[in-house]
Amino acid sequence: MSHPNTSRQVKMDAAVAGPLFMLAAALLFTMLNLLVKQIGPAFTIWHIGFYRFFGGVVVLLMVFGRNGNPYRGHNTRLLIIRGLTGSAAFLSIITAIRLLPVSTALVIFYAYPAFSAVFSYLIYGDRISGSEIACIAVVVIGIAVLFEFRLGGNLFGQIMALSGAAFAGLTVTLIKTLREKNGPVIIYLYFCTMGSLVALPQFALAPLLPSTGMDWAMILGIIFVSVTAQLLMNQGFFYCRGWEGGVFMSSEVIFTAIVGITFLGDPASWRFWIGGCLIVGSAVALNRFKANHTRREKRLAAEKAH
Repeated sequence: MSHPNTSRQVKMDAAVAGPLFMLAAALLFTMLNLLVKQIGPAFTIWHIGFYRFFGGVVVLLMVFGRNGNPYRGHNTRLLIIRGLTGSAAFLSIITAIRLLPVSTALVIFYAYPAFSAVFSYLIYGDRISGSEIACIAVVVIGIAVLFEFRLGGNLFGQIMALSGAAFAGLTVTLIKTLREKNGPVIIYLYFCTMGSLVALPQFALAPLLPSTGMDWAMILGIIFVSVTAQLLMNQGFFYCRGWEGGVFMSSEVIFTAIVGITFLGDPASWRFWIGGCLIVGSAVALNRFKANHTRREKRLAAEKAH
């Protein structure tokens, strides 16, 4: 008689654990965004990137690198490519955060599911449904609203936020192949390693060590917050489906907007709210449509097998 109750308890725990892990990760990523925004101007994107990436390598090797070769994985070439695209996404978005209101940068960045849908079609031949095309079109409209329908304002910051979204969309797409035979830790380790190599030359040209207690606190915060957020997010995906995780992670935009508007004086114009709702709402819908499409394909494949 105890088995049904035990099973029901496990399901309830999973239903609670998934959202908790994802929301905790979103909160930590929000903290990371604020640390990047607030750290002194002497720290360039290359300094921030190198400390984040190299610090991540050190932490991961200390925790997970005790048994055997931690870099032994399947499809090393694709792990390296994914590490490079993920690094480009991070460097692009922190550039945008430094140049734009942090809330605006994050809203534009969260257009990445639209890019993921396009890259899935180009790389894997995944069909894009009419609903997904409509969502992509709404994302474009939302971006146009944020750009005020013209290329003006801080154009470079806007371009970097959009570039970050494109690289993030490509990175998410490549994970589809990698996660078949690679765990989340090795994928993240290659990401941090390739990021360290990308940032190292510029860091070495103008090395900068933290000089005050506050600088040390912020650099260490960037390292440990980013690693913890990533591991929490990866753990969350064990308890919830991909589209659900994407929905929960989009709360990062809401958290960042609240903090940015409340404490950093970010502008909260009608363009921000309308454009933001269009982009984030379409991203959430895209995640749901893609999940439905994947389930439908699996069901058809199972029917053909029988």
